[in-house]
Amino acid sequence: MNIKQAKDYIKDCVKIYLKKDEFGEYRIPVVRQRPVFLLGAPGIGKTAIMEQIAQELGIALVSYSMTHHTRQSALGLPFICKKEYSGEMTDVSEYTMSEIIASVHETMEASGIREGILFLDEINCVSETLAPSMLQFLQYKVFGRHRVPEGWIVVTAGNPPEYNKSVREFDVVTMDRLRLLEVEADYHVWKEYAGEQGVHSAILNYLDLKKEHFYRIEAGLKGKTYVTARGWEDLSEILQMYEEEGMQTDEALVGQYIRNEKIAKEFTAYYDLYQKYKRDYQIYQILSGHAPDSAVIRAQQAPFDERLSLVGMLLDNIQSEMREAVETADYLTELTASLKAVKALLTRDEGATLEQLLEEQRSRREKKIESLQKAGALSKGVRKKEKHVLAFLQEEQKFCMLESGKEESGFGALEKRYREQVVRMKENTAAIGERLHALFVFLEKAFPEGNEMLIFVTELTVNDYSARFIGMFGSEDYRRHNEELLISERKNELQEEIAALEL
Repeated sequence: MNIKQAKDYIKDCVKIYLKKDEFGEYRIPVVRQRPVFLLGAPGIGKTAIMEQIAQELGIALVSYSMTHHTRQSALGLPFICKKEYSGEMTDVSEYTMSEIIASVHETMEASGIREGILFLDEINCVSETLAPSMLQFLQYKVFGRHRVPEGWIVVTAGNPPEYNKSVREFDVVTMDRLRLLEVEADYHVWKEYAGEQGVHSAILNYLDLKKEHFYRIEAGLKGKTYVTARGWEDLSEILQMYEEEGMQTDEALVGQYIRNEKIAKEFTAYYDLYQKYKRDYQIYQILSGHAPDSAVIRAQQAPFDERLSLVGMLLDNIQSEMREAVETADYLTELTASLKAVKALLTRDEGATLEQLLEEQRSRREKKIESLQKAGALSKGVRKKEKHVLAFLQEEQKFCMLESGKEESGFGALEKRYREQVVRMKENTAAIGERLHALFVFLEKAFPEGNEMLIFVTELTVNDYSARFIGMFGSEDYRRHNEELLISERKNELQEEIAALEL
């Protein structure tokens, strides 16, 4: 299965394990809660999906790599204590709490969230001294004398032996206590994730042309060469930072992330060509609706890989704007809820001041962020949204102090500043809509008969942010072309059905 299917499977598994009966007891007892064992090549996103699951379910996450753990750190240190049995005092061996289980308790105390996922990575690389204890842990969720708290689901992961010399293959007895999920790299699934994460369009365009270069681990004369999803994502981040600073990208930089000489060389050459296309086609003029005739003619005459790169560049620009617009809309929606609560309280409680109510809202949100942060369940999107809301509330508190007694003060002045932000958002989304229209006009001129429009519309549809933008603010061009493509697709299906009837 691919990593997306694995994520859905694990998410459903966690939800089932956390299901309670009418008495508040977990319906599946701990001893029957088989841990999931996620087996797959390195760098395909095993850790990333665990973070996503915790964030989406609103539960905590504690992650541990088992490679560095000894018997002592995992099970705890032994010590002697006195206990009375049948009236006699006896020396008994006890264990301090496991570092791993202690981390679970610390997370619960710090966040206030009582349920979560204990994710143990590289589980099949445990030391020889620790291996015998894993059987007990996998079934009973106990390290030493200390049990994983109820409500915490154990998920494990590891690499196949061909990728890691430290791997110890589990025997049948151990595997019989696990739910095995074998995961393979899948570019199309990763591309969907990459689009949402804002991975550099040069990387996505290159991999669209060279899908076989997405994930590769080979043995060579100089040892193993490797290209992983993690490598492409990390390279994307550094490329974007280099571009912001106006710094030069070369093969040596790419080779630090893409550990295959041939692929690193090919991508560097493509990246240089990609930057040249961006300059030659005057992308910003196309977006403004003033595409030069030379750009249209060149696009018409260009080979397929160049046309695909052009479509990718146009998508990258418009989708990044759509993403910001959607994030702004999400922030304003969240802010609206806070301000409505403040207004309602202000109306009901004459003794409360606007400044006090804003402080209460801010404090409540700060505690929420802190709790999710400590639980490991705070996504980048939620963090960014909440930070924007907090910044507005804090700014309004300052206005309350500075403008006290002035004619334009109080909630009316706050509401005015809030509406100014709404107006700016509407103006911005309207401008983005115009640029989207300009792209459709350009593509209609440049590729009246090609598949480029299909690619463009499809990418707008599958990307979460562009799909949400069009859903919220509309696009007549998108609606029209989407309908045309659907009609064309149905026409092809009918022709195939008719052909199948012919003898």
